[in-house]
Amino acid sequence: MTLPLPIPSDHPPVAQKRVGVIVTNLGTPDAPETGAVRTYLKQFLSDRRVVELPPLIWQPILRAIILNTRPRKSAEAYREVWTDKGSPLASITIDQAEALQQRLGDGIIVRHAMRYGKPAIGDVLEEMMAAGCDRILLAPLYPQYCGATTGTANDAAFARMGEMRWQPAVRTLPPYFDDPHHIAALAASVRASLAALDFEPERILASFHGMPERTLYLGDPYHCQCRKTARLLSEALERPVDVSFQSRFGRAKWLDPATDEELERLAHEGVRRIAVVAPGFSADCLETLEELAIRGREQFVEAGGSDFAYLPCLNTSEPGMTMLEALVRRELSGWI
Repeated sequence: MTLPLPIPSDHPPVAQKRVGVIVTNLGTPDAPETGAVRTYLKQFLSDRRVVELPPLIWQPILRAIILNTRPRKSAEAYREVWTDKGSPLASITIDQAEALQQRLGDGIIVRHAMRYGKPAIGDVLEEMMAAGCDRILLAPLYPQYCGATTGTANDAAFARMGEMRWQPAVRTLPPYFDDPHHIAALAASVRASLAALDFEPERILASFHGMPERTLYLGDPYHCQCRKTARLLSEALERPVDVSFQSRFGRAKWLDPATDEELERLAHEGVRRIAVVAPGFSADCLETLEELAIRGREQFVEAGGSDFAYLPCLNTSEPGMTMLEALVRRELSGWI
């Protein structure tokens, strides 16, 4: 019988093989202060997936104008939604990762990471490799695929892997915009939120993050996937769901209709009670809590509306976590 060869005393340590899951989201400034927001925006708006203008044209505009004007205004908006736990997006994403860890058990390592800010996706990837994870699922928490969200999150992981001598086996979570688990979770969450209101909305508006219109014609599937999510949610709720796109930036033509314009139009047309949901966001953040829940309410009421409700994202709700667990377990098939 051949005996196993002993491990040399100077052999680098090798951790026990594990399976890992990294849930990722967009990111957030470290603090609701101008300097921290400037650092965050510089990284975010320098991403070629986010702003596709040639750097020779875009970087002077970014550095000379935008980074000298926008950070102060954005910091004021962040202060309106900042909590004792910090940024809502960061704290909710951490809670989602911890809840998923509890559901999956100790046999799998679950961590969270951010595309912009901390903890960086590449850093978490290396930490998981050091912990023995030779198989890792990258799970960007974006239901609809967009190059500027899912694409760049995966880019960050692949870029770090390009520097690694020993790479893990990697899978990526597909977009789940029309997955039955996702639609069921959205419908359950919306029904529960509507039942808690003290008024009956005349209209439900699904507001998705906007993108420049040209991305649609360049082949990005985001617009179509947003539309399908809203259609399936409407069918599940058995009532109409309108669609709009928020967070326009710059002078380029963006996907229509714009959320702020839709809120004003509906109010001017006599709609007095409305509920707004954001099915493109997995966790509440600046864009939902400030732009929709605060500014959206102001716009609707000033235009003549009387009752406005922002319905929260799935966050760590039971339907949301049940959905996330189901999606992750399916993608880990064969590894666990």
